[in-house]
Amino acid sequence: MILNDVHRGIHKNKKRKRLGRGIGSGHGKTCGRGHKGDGSRNGARNARTFIGGAMPLAMRTPKRGFNNKWGKTVAVVNIGDINDAFNPGEEVTIDALKAKNIAKGRFDLLKILGEGDVTKKLTVSAHLFSESAKQKIEAAGGKVAVTPQSTPVAEKQAAAKAAKVAAKAAATK
Repeated sequence: MILNDVHRGIHKNKKRKRLGRGIGSGHGKTCGRGHKGDGSRNGARNARTFIGGAMPLAMRTPKRGFNNKWGKTVAVVNIGDINDAFNPGEEVTIDALKAKNIAKGRFDLLKILGEGDVTKKLTVSAHLFSESAKQKIEAAGGKVAVTPQSTPVAEKQAAAKAAKVAAKAAATK
């Protein structure tokens, strides 16, 4: 090894490509863009999905069914899992279920199902409960607390409209 060769070719900052500076530079005349065509033009840019004129992958793949972008994702937890994870008298909330990794992933609503047995007195709060889960919790001496869901936009708009009509009616009297 030659010590003065160790760092040769290693530069902290890469020099910029100087375009249009004559034939000898290798980047003169067309500046590395080639002759004619869209790529030689100013502002030319391919879409990320462009595959050289072939049918794009997103268009080639078959699509089935319907994806409801307003649909709510419901996570389900069985009452038996809650019984195993919590101590008697403890409060079972959505955050507590997430912390103990019982309610996994992202979801909009949490539903408690009645699979398994309840032997402990627990206060369980969730958005939805099956009838069997409700009965098992209450039979063990526990409480069921229904957490309110987010109000849909249509309901908020209807409430605002009703309030506006009521205010208008009150103002005319």
